[in-house]
Amino acid sequence: MSVFTPVSAEQLAAWLKRYSLGALQGFAGIAEGVQNSNFFLDTAHGRYVLTIFEQLARYELPFYVNLMAHLARHGIPCPAPVAARDNDYLGELLGKPAVIVTRLGGRSAPHPSVAQCAALGAMLAEMHLAAQSYGGRQAHLRGPAWCRETAALVLPFLDEADAALLREELRYQGQHRPGELPRGVIHADLFRDNVLFDEDGAGTRVGGLLDFYFAGVDDLLFDLAVTANDWCAAPDGGLDPERTEALLAAYHATRPLTAGERAAWPAMLRAAALRFWLSRLQDIHLPRPGSMVLQRDPDEYRAILRARIADAHPPWLASPGRGR
Repeated sequence: MSVFTPVSAEQLAAWLKRYSLGALQGFAGIAEGVQNSNFFLDTAHGRYVLTIFEQLARYELPFYVNLMAHLARHGIPCPAPVAARDNDYLGELLGKPAVIVTRLGGRSAPHPSVAQCAALGAMLAEMHLAAQSYGGRQAHLRGPAWCRETAALVLPFLDEADAALLREELRYQGQHRPGELPRGVIHADLFRDNVLFDEDGAGTRVGGLLDFYFAGVDDLLFDLAVTANDWCAAPDGGLDPERTEALLAAYHATRPLTAGERAAWPAMLRAAALRFWLSRLQDIHLPRPGSMVLQRDPDEYRAILRARIADAHPPWLASPGRGR
């Protein structure tokens, strides 16, 4: 969530007339993330978030927007899209597609606890199950094909060691990422800044899952690996066993993991690390113009990828039970 397209108060107030949200009382850009322009909105009727889409065309957006509406109706705490007076969730602002969603309360967990990892594991499984009844279908756009295409773009910018690491991991994934795993709609970007916990003392109840604009159909285990790589990473890039066990056990209690998923766990952790190393390399070496744009350090995910390669037996469930 960054700001690539600045908006004036006058432009925003005029655009909001197509909604029944009352007068604009204030707004501010959100300088986090890297994909779209995002703003907090305060109106006479409440608090919202405006997203202006910088890369996705309007025809591509119903999958994501309707997914959030579906999940919200099924009890998943995610932003609910707000319909305009014409009953359409999507509009156009400054020549770009835009949407308003409800703003959720709570706080992110920059240093997650074991209990918070467990709460998130259960919620991720609930989200995967709720999404099974969603009728929209779209492939995860940052899957293996995207990794290969993006690698070709960033390779000229890398030194010899990083280029060798990237080529070898692409080769490994091509040979070892398994097929025939349980699939469905995944979030694909469930980092710590995309989860809010309710401010109720211990802060262990998930109050919000944010930013579904990388969602798509892929291996459910990939979503779990993306989450573990961020929420359970130790300072050296390895996985903290206690947090990883909590995340996986809570997930497994809601959606039991299969024997095939257990076998695929090491390769999937590497696939998830590769995907975010590549996107960060792309943002650094092939940046898009904009103000308040946050660029994340690709070296963090290079270290995580190396750690996953070095650990052939990463933490897993202590007692996973029988796979289905």
